Amino acid sequence: MTFDRNRLPDPTTYFQNQGLTLKGPRSAKWKTTACNFHGGSDSMRVHLATGAWVCMSCCEKGGDVLAYEIKAGGREFVDAAKALGCWVDDGRLHAPTKPTPLSPRLALSVVAFESTLAAVAAGNVAHGVALTDADRARLMVAANRINRLVEAFA
Repeated sequence: MTFDRNRLPDPTTYFQNQGLTLKGPRSAKWKTTACNFHGGSDSMRVHLATGAWVCMSCCEKGGDVLAYEIKAGGREFVDAAKALGCWVDDGRLHAPTKPTPLSPRLALSVVAFESTLAAVAAGNVAHGVALTDADRARLMVAANRINRLVEAFA
């Protein structure tokens, strides 16, 4: 399965199907309409060629009708693409991705903490300080947590 941008609906038709009335001169590239995000009556602009949209009041914006579908419908990318008919079967098998236990940012903070703990233990050993059984056990926990995160994000 893959995303095919060429199958996105025509922006004018899409936004009208969302119940929005596009106003402005016939030759205008950008048309004005209501903003459903904050309830403004004429604050959102829509680019008729690309489907880009921006609200001049609440500053919500997106680059195409897919971005609007994601934001307005509260959908994930794939679900929004399927709803718009631009998620197509390309004949390839889709390998499901394994969810990671933590966000990348949180995983980095865990690795930073655990590696600092390991560095302190290594420094103590280098200065002749013997590790207690509790220190060794905690060091093994740190190594295990780092290895599990490496496996999850590799």
